[in-house]
Amino acid sequence: MRKELKEYPFDWMLWRTFAAATRMKAGSEKEYRHALNQLPYFRGILDTIYGIGEPGRLFIEMIAEYFEKIIHAREREQKTAITTFCFSPAVFYALDIVPITLELVTVAMGATYKRGTADFLDYCNEVGFTETSCSSQRGTLGAYLAGNGVTIDMVVCDSPGVCDTNVNAFAFASAYLDKPFFQLNMPPDLTGERSTEYHRADYRALIAFLEEQTGRKLDTGKLRGIMEEVSRQDLLMTELEELQLLVPNPLPVTFNLLIYAGRFLFAGMPQCTRLLESMLKIGRENAASNQSGLSGGKESLRGFFCYIDHYGQNFRLWELLDRMEISYHGNILSKMWSQDAHYVKVLDRREEGYAIDTTDLDTLIDSIADLNSRMPMIKSIRGPYDAPHMWLQDTLALAKLHKADFIVYNGTPGCRNTWGMVKPFARDTEKNGFPTLILYSDAFDMRVESWETTASRIEEFLKVRRLRT
Repeated sequence: MRKELKEYPFDWMLWRTFAAATRMKAGSEKEYRHALNQLPYFRGILDTIYGIGEPGRLFIEMIAEYFEKIIHAREREQKTAITTFCFSPAVFYALDIVPITLELVTVAMGATYKRGTADFLDYCNEVGFTETSCSSQRGTLGAYLAGNGVTIDMVVCDSPGVCDTNVNAFAFASAYLDKPFFQLNMPPDLTGERSTEYHRADYRALIAFLEEQTGRKLDTGKLRGIMEEVSRQDLLMTELEELQLLVPNPLPVTFNLLIYAGRFLFAGMPQCTRLLESMLKIGRENAASNQSGLSGGKESLRGFFCYIDHYGQNFRLWELLDRMEISYHGNILSKMWSQDAHYVKVLDRREEGYAIDTTDLDTLIDSIADLNSRMPMIKSIRGPYDAPHMWLQDTLALAKLHKADFIVYNGTPGCRNTWGMVKPFARDTEKNGFPTLILYSDAFDMRVESWETTASRIEEFLKVRRLRT
């Protein structure tokens, strides 16, 4: 790793970067534009996020606060836990643990660092972790393995579906850093008494582990309050999803990013609620005037991403979609499977949804387990390609519901559980009437394919399939 990268802790740098970004709009518009001229590598992300108004400001503040919590955890006598995006942080917050979500931090670095996470990705390989693993974890993991961040107290992972690279990344982190490790496991069935019993025992063991590591007992009342807030957030997300179904879609393209980032980082916390409420206000106002959420006011196409987004510097994917008048209808990360979700009801898939019951500790544990088992990759990508009610079925149902004009697959070469079946997947989405683009980029590593090449592939696909002239 280059010597200069170790001059400052990477997570401290991210905190100071986003903290500075929170002050960018404090002055006049002229002052803001002048400041942007001095920050050419951040112009895109700031304009893209701040361009949506109050939700953008709240989002930047939320990210800054998240990193501030990481940096100051130790002096506040809080423990830190490396964890994954496919795991609600609610139980961490109930025990006053600061979750460090590797995938989300990698996105933050990729969006703001000129070189992205390349050096940290490579460092993982240098110390023995395989280069065929998922770049979403390695981008951040490499920094912590190099000792270039805060001290980690524990590693907690729930195995998302069949993603062995994800699980192995956390196991490797625990072994290399010599930190306590707990791994939740997922039974093969999504529903049923056997799965419920398994989850309940597994999550009780997790709580016992976290209590041991923190020296604190779980406060059931605090957990209940957090899960009640999660339930309120689910209702807000449900209404946002319903607004997306309108033609034109009244939500700006970046709203989906804000939905899942807020959910993964601050589920059950007021920061996420405020963000969702602000987004909903804009969505309602646009819907009332039959106005598109796109900055140009015109919706020409409706696109659905069947997996994840492209997180290159400056959030250029969202800028491209907005400029091309493409309404964005989410991806697998932005969909939640609460029983209250509109599409769960419309598609008559209530048995696949989760409900939050705060009656006692057992029902709280069951609720958290059910919620986590319906997280992205865990619910939809959990077994053989032809298994029912999974990736293909979910994608087709949502694409039809949202009246999508096309579907895009974007991922990372390390994601073997999607790459192994994306060709038959695209074959079947095409058979169902959805032109489908497979991107060969890495969502987190721009060295695999430059953003310019990825953008040209998107533009070429739309032209060749006569979706756009």
